[in-house]
Amino acid sequence: MEQTLYTALKVNNEIELCEISDLDCKQLIERRLLAARISYFIRWMRPSLFHRRKNVCIICVNENVKDIAEDIVRAICDEKGYSVRFLMRRSVNQYL
Repeated sequence: MEQTLYTALKVNNEIELCEISDLDCKQLIERRLLAARISYFIRWMRPSLFHRRKNVCIICVNENVKDIAEDIVRAICDEKGYSVRFLMRRSVNQYL
């Protein structure tokens, strides 16, 4: 059986990179990820009994670019003083 270029490609390998509650920080991270050509998606958290904060989101990236994305977010936090919580865990796919 012949292998194609895409045979070795992994799927469903998203990492929950970080949790953000500041919308200005989220926008800045989005701009820098796009500038670095890093694909991402944002999962918005629903307020619950234990997490009453509004506008909390998790930025998810592909596992293959997690180190680059982490460096970008850390640079933004160091530069602007934002506080984010790094998660670095496998994303739970709710659509499967």
